[in-house]
Order: sequence, then C-alpha cells, then structure tokens
Amino acid sequence: MTTVLTHATIYTGENETPVIKDGYIRFAEQIKAIGPMAELVAEAQDEFVNVNGQVIVPGFIDVHTHGAYGFDTMDGNKDEIIKMVHGQITEGITTVFPTTMTQSVEAISKSMTAINEAAKEEPAIVAVHLEGPFVNPHYKGAQPEQYIIAPSVELVERWNKLSGGLVRLITYAPEQAEDLPAFEHYLLANNIIGSIGHSNATRDFLKDNSRAAHITHLYNAQRPMAHREAGVTGHAMLENNIRTELIVDGFHVYPDMVNLAYKLKSADRIDLITDSMRAKGLGDGVSELGGQTVYVKDKQARLEDGTLAGSVLEFDDAFRNIMAFTGASIEDAVKMASVNQAQEFGLDQKGTLRIGKDADLNIFDSKMQLAATYSMGRRFTKKDTVTKEA
Repeated sequence: MTTVLTHATIYTGENETPVIKDGYIRFAEQIKAIGPMAELVAEAQDEFVNVNGQVIVPGFIDVHTHGAYGFDTMDGNKDEIIKMVHGQITEGITTVFPTTMTQSVEAISKSMTAINEAAKEEPAIVAVHLEGPFVNPHYKGAQPEQYIIAPSVELVERWNKLSGGLVRLITYAPEQAEDLPAFEHYLLANNIIGSIGHSNATRDFLKDNSRAAHITHLYNAQRPMAHREAGVTGHAMLENNIRTELIVDGFHVYPDMVNLAYKLKSADRIDLITDSMRAKGLGDGVSELGGQTVYVKDKQARLEDGTLAGSVLEFDDAFRNIMAFTGASIEDAVKMASVNQAQEFGLDQKGTLRIGKDADLNIFDSKMQLAATYSMGRRFTKKDTVTKEA
C-alpha cells in the first residue's frame, strides 16, 4: 500500500523548493513522489488522506536523548530501548541517537550491546551518542563523579565495536585528555564527531589544541562566557565551523539566551535536542538518572541539590519553542530540528523530504500541534505512547 497525503503545506528542508503550498506526498517506506496538487497523478495502490492544509515537515532528529517514558538507554535492555524509541517517535523524533552517561565501563558496555541489538529491529536507531565518562568533574552536572575518567581511545574502540559501529558522537572535556591530538585523530579517522561538553576549558586552550566542531548542550555544564574569558560558550559562539546543541525548554536556557545563540550561530549551526531522561512523559514525581534520585515538577527535572538533570522536554515542544523564543520561521526551525543533524552526521536518507528519502515526516495542525508522525512510512500518534512506571 502507498499512502498519499494531499492538500498539505509542505516544508521540505530542501534549498531548491523549501515550501510546497497545496501539495501532496506519496510514500511507502521511502518517498515516491512529492509536489503540488496540480501535478498529482493517481496510482492503483494509492490510499489518499486529505490533510486539509495542515503543515508537513521532515521527521525530527534527536542526537542527544538518554531516556523517556520510564525507559533509559543505560538500563541496557534491548526491548525497553525499542519501546523508548517508539515513544519518542510519537513526539516527532524519527531518527534517534540513544545517549549514554557517565557510568562504569561495564555498564556502558552493556548499553552498547543492547543498542546494537535494538538497532537491528528498529530503523529509527541510527547512531550512539556517548556522553561521558570523559568529562571534567568541575562541570559534571548530573554525571556521577565517581565514574569520571580520562578520554581513552581503547575504550572508545571497545564500545564502538560492541555497538556495531554505531558510535557517531562523543561528548568529552578536551582538557582532561592525556594525549588530546591522538584522541581526536582517532575520532576523525573513525567518522566519530567529537563534542566539547562538561568542560572547564578556556577559549585559548580550545583554539590552540582542540579540533572538536560540536558543542554539547550550549551554555549548560561548561565554562561560561565572561568579559575576560570567553570559555567554552564563547568559543562556540566565535567559531563558525562549530555546531551547537541547544535544549529549548525555557529552563536549561532562558529564552533571551536562546535568541542570542540563534542570532550569533544562525539556524544553520544549531541542533535542537531534548537531552531527555527516563522521567519524560511520566508527569511530576520522583525518578532516577544514573543511580541518582531526580525530582520532576513543572516540567523540570532536578537532583536533590537543585542541579538540572537532563530534561523532560518533548521534541515537538522544542520545535514550537525555538520559533516562539526567536521569531524563527518554520523553514529555520526545520533546519534546526532535522536538516542540520542529517548534514552533520551524513544521514543521507534523513533530514529533508525528497523522492528516494526515508518517509520520515510530521503533520502539524492549524495550531501547530503534532497530529501524526510517519517513521519509515509507519504511522504514529501520541495515543500510541507506552510508558513504564519509574
């Protein structure tokens, strides 16, 4: 069967035809045709769905998400990782990088094996983000200090093998490396993007020593920008080649500072992320992150000492928030939610809506509420979310 969504306003993410008004899109697992309604020619296997002017955008790509709906990557359970990802698809995320955190070598190894197994069954899982354990204790955030170690090529090699070669992004503090050139050379040689995060590095150190071109959750858990020391945040703002993650929930970064990053980095160099944890989708209450008790209230997740601990942000909220906080157009929001990530990580089948690409797309109603998501042609709605009690 082939689905044809008709009479839609389609934001493709493509440069040549960024918007198709009163358009259609035909797809099964991949996109078979897309264009204005005037060019639609019906085919025998078509099943038509009139979306009555609703907005269609590419499926979202989340390169930094630890857990959701009661499940967590670090539990190392294949079936639960798949359930976690299915829940995330219902909020518009059609491409997921399950993300680890600072834990024991054995726990991370178990997680890598489980992600490898899950990815064989769930096509939305395309990569792994290792966040830690190579971080700086001074900016550990919610990363448990007892498991922090120096960057290690040997461990990355081991974990990448266990994951089936899925490790594509690593958060680390460059100043913690004993041999930073060797570590970063290994990442580059193995198609792994290095990301500066949980770091106390100075701007001068980073300029002179690091080749990393990605910043983990800009502003959060890093040496801040000040008038005599630009820090990690200033380094991110000043280097045109650096792409920055941004948690746009209004708590991790206040709206004015989101807008500042948008003005300085532009829509071309920002990746929206959720940095979500197990408690997402479970409402207020007590949860867990890396063995630490987390308290969730009013859409904020905090450790007992008040430290923000990941987020409970749903990606469709981040998509709306980036437009509300900055005045960004839908076209620019699509760049930050989908296009940039696909380009950065070489996800050729993802990120935009074009013939031959995977049928990953989101439908928003007239109030910009998420009505449905298609992941590789499979239809999901928020009613399909399955949760596990924390």
